[in-house]
Amino acid sequence: MKKILVYSLMLLLSQSVAFAQNYDESKVPRYVLPDVLKTAGGKVIRNEDKWEKLRRPEVLKLFENNIYGRMPTDYDSIRYSLTQDDVPEMNGKATLKQVAVTVFRNRQSVQINVVLFVPTQARKPVPVFLLINNRGKENTDPTRVKKSEFWPAEMVIDSGFAIAAFQVSDLAPDNKDTYASGVLQKLYPEQLKMDNGMKAIGAWAWGASRVMDYFETDRDIDSKKVIVVGHSRGGKTSLWAAAEDQRFAACITNCSGNTGAALSRRQFGERISRINATFPHWFNNTYKKYNDKENALPVDQHMLIALIAPRPVYATNASKDLWADPKGTFLAMKAAEPVYALYGVRPELPSAQPGINMPSIGAHFGYHNREGEHNMTVYDWGNFVRFAKKFTSDK
Repeated sequence: MKKILVYSLMLLLSQSVAFAQNYDESKVPRYVLPDVLKTAGGKVIRNEDKWEKLRRPEVLKLFENNIYGRMPTDYDSIRYSLTQDDVPEMNGKATLKQVAVTVFRNRQSVQINVVLFVPTQARKPVPVFLLINNRGKENTDPTRVKKSEFWPAEMVIDSGFAIAAFQVSDLAPDNKDTYASGVLQKLYPEQLKMDNGMKAIGAWAWGASRVMDYFETDRDIDSKKVIVVGHSRGGKTSLWAAAEDQRFAACITNCSGNTGAALSRRQFGERISRINATFPHWFNNTYKKYNDKENALPVDQHMLIALIAPRPVYATNASKDLWADPKGTFLAMKAAEPVYALYGVRPELPSAQPGINMPSIGAHFGYHNREGEHNMTVYDWGNFVRFAKKFTSDK
């Protein structure tokens, strides 16, 4: 009995050490980031052609196998049906479309429900922000009875952009016990048997690509200017979606933190061990091997951002959200710059992290650290629009 108690105490202590989160910069360990421009065979990449042909596929596979899971691309068919079309809203400033995107495979199907507002006065086709909504459906209320700053459709419409959203629960419930009940069990059950099979975040990113399939058929939407947006776990997903699917013109990742835009090796705020214990359904099984072993990972998150090059990326943080490591997010953006340089993109971010509410917005990189809590607000969206105007305006 005494041995059992001692063992249990040791286990609890080891877990508490693993889950202890650091908010002290002086306690950030020394670390060396993997060289994003050096292949596994030691070859240094010096131009965009070699990056595209050699290193980028290698890095993408490392993320698939070790973190996010392999992204399936096959399905039997896909169908789009408009449940509402060209309904005037916002005092005539926008029209509403509600679209059911249904994907079929092996006599099973899943349906992704898309809410889309298109500005009426803008010259068509228009760029669109696509939100991967990890919060309640009331945040993207198509009736506009409920208005949420998490998805300020009116403001975005007034800026000349379309705005769309889909719910992550349409693909995989955000629950460790039921996450597989959607796209995984119905369409890709083989993924559940693979250590590098996708789980919830992979399923959500897969869903974003199916919405992109629809945008390519909608004459009101400029499918070459689709900006994928996500907050928190949705921000992890927007990065992964943009890395996997190069049709997305740009990526916005808001307060995405660990296994999002923040560097894992800093071990600041949330760590891999904590995220895997709390949300075991987000990432593939292999990722659990790196609990408290961040330095053993063959990648870090600067390499995920680099996979999106040369397309624009905007990352954010909030001043009271140390859990998501604001400094580590900025440093990841900076560490991705060498890949953008291969495409002739000069550094657009300052050498040091900008102050609170002092956004840095270039044509390829944007970053801000907003005053406040872990959230997505009108302030954030205002900067997203400013950013998007830099690369969507006709020249």
